[in-house]
Amino acid sequence: MITHRLHDMHRRAATLVMATLTTATFLFASTSTLSAQAASQRTREATSNTAAPQPERVGRSPWGPDDEIGTLNMMTDSSRYAILSRLAPGRVYDLSVEFFNGMPSWYLAGDPLFQLWMTHTPRGHAIDDPLKVGKVQNAKVAYTGDAVSMYTHTGTHIDALNHFGLHGEVWNGFKADEHLGDQGWRKTGVEKFPPIIARGVLIDVAAYKGVTLLPDSYSITPQDLAGALARQGTTLQRGDVVLIRGGRMTAWPDVQKYVLNQPGLGLPGARWLVEEHGAMVIGGDNLSLEHFPVHGDDNWIPVHSYLLAQRGVPIIEVAFLEELARDQVYEFAFIAAPLKWRGASAAPFRPLAMPLRKTAP
Repeated sequence: MITHRLHDMHRRAATLVMATLTTATFLFASTSTLSAQAASQRTREATSNTAAPQPERVGRSPWGPDDEIGTLNMMTDSSRYAILSRLAPGRVYDLSVEFFNGMPSWYLAGDPLFQLWMTHTPRGHAIDDPLKVGKVQNAKVAYTGDAVSMYTHTGTHIDALNHFGLHGEVWNGFKADEHLGDQGWRKTGVEKFPPIIARGVLIDVAAYKGVTLLPDSYSITPQDLAGALARQGTTLQRGDVVLIRGGRMTAWPDVQKYVLNQPGLGLPGARWLVEEHGAMVIGGDNLSLEHFPVHGDDNWIPVHSYLLAQRGVPIIEVAFLEELARDQVYEFAFIAAPLKWRGASAAPFRPLAMPLRKTAP
């Protein structure tokens, strides 16, 4: 009897222990599951609360919805007078290159090379006599005529704000579907640019680096720009035309050496000039202003799209800066105007630089 009771007590105790262990295991498992679910929920919430990267968009002009010239609006009658009143006697520097058959130009995307050909020569005109004026007049009058064909971004030129855009739009939200016809852009064509008269600044990065020519594909940084300015004793002002020398003109006119693997401005350097110093126009002595090629994830020409499409800053390319650098002329009056090619994304440009007095009289 006692034995049976002891067995019964052991059996009940064992059952109670098993029940307790089962309950504890269930509670532990449930707690672990709830903890895991809570952690997962927090992860989902954190992920959903993290803003997705916003796509790059074109800039909207602070000068209004009809603006087509971007930062060139920074020029005023007063600013032009202020710079012209500081002109110093002395040399006028021509910052452009000659156009000639076989000259370096952008051919990597299949654009036509510069070509000049004769349409009339004195002897040929006399032989063909297309105007039917006769031998006597053709013998007296020596008639020469010619024609050219070229990509608009050839030689020293300025890029209009329609040259590069983002997602089918150019500066100020003008859409290609609405404003780009068979005869060019109806908005932001280079003909809209006014003559540029402003303070010009040369930033000689090659001299700062102690080289004749920057290495192939070198990306010019904000530190390079700041270092070169400090070396020159030059400061930037809002509304400047900033010209950057990397020494690429020392390779001119060798097509391969000049065109391929260009050193030039990097995107951080472009941002530094615009956002921290208010540059109105930025130019360089190379073919593309920015270094090339660019090894980016989703934009093969980020400096162009940033300056032209997002900030409305015109770009000057193929500027001849060797004489300014040789004479250490770092501040000057910059005077230039593009040809008024309606609807075009660029036009030839002949900039002049004239040294300035330190202060106005």
